[in-house]
Amino acid sequence: MTSDTDDRRSTDDHGHDIIDPLYVGIVTVSSSRAGDEDPDDPGGDTVRDCFEAAGHEVRERLLVRDDYSAIRTAVRGLVARRDIDVVCTTGGTGVTADDVSPEAVSSLFERELPGFGELFRSLSWDEVGTRAMASRATAGIAVETPVFCLPGSQSACETACEELIVPETPHLAGLATRHRTDGTDQSLVEYGIED
Repeated sequence: MTSDTDDRRSTDDHGHDIIDPLYVGIVTVSSSRAGDEDPDDPGGDTVRDCFEAAGHEVRERLLVRDDYSAIRTAVRGLVARRDIDVVCTTGGTGVTADDVSPEAVSSLFERELPGFGELFRSLSWDEVGTRAMASRATAGIAVETPVFCLPGSQSACETACEELIVPETPHLAGLATRHRTDGTDQSLVEYGIED
C-alpha cells in the first residue's frame, strides 16, 4: 500500500531521505487568546508563513490554553496523524508557573533533539542578549514526527523557523519515517503513549 508520504519522499543532493513538501500542524498555546472567537496569533501566523513560503502546507492549526493536559492532548492528536509530518507549538516556553509547553510536549518524545534548543538560544543571543537563557525551547521526535516547542513571540518564531526548522525538517521527517510501510494513522499505544 502506498501513501501520500511515498509520493513526497525522495533524496536530496547528498542522498539523504527527505519529505517535501511537508504537511504541518501548529499548536498555539495561550490562555488569553483561547477564549477569543477570532484571536490574534502572530507567533502561529509566522510559523505558517515561514513554512508556506518554502512550499510546505499547513494542514491544522489549534489554539489551546496554557494547560499541560490541553497541550499534550493537542500535540498527541497531531503526531498520530499520517497527514502531519511536523508539529510546531508556539508559546508557554518561559519560566512563569503556567509555562508548561516543554514539559507537556517532551512527555511525548521518543528521542530528544537537544541541538535545536542549543542552536536556537545561540541565535537568540544575537537578538535579545542574556534573555535568551530564559527560553526553554525544545524539540524531539514523537510518534515518528519532528516536534518543535517554540516561544510565542513573532521574532522568536521567525528565527527558529527560517534559520533552523524549515531548512532541516524535510530531512528529519524523512529519517524519522523511512521505515514506514503503510499510510494508516499511528497507534499511540505502540509508542507507549496512552491517555
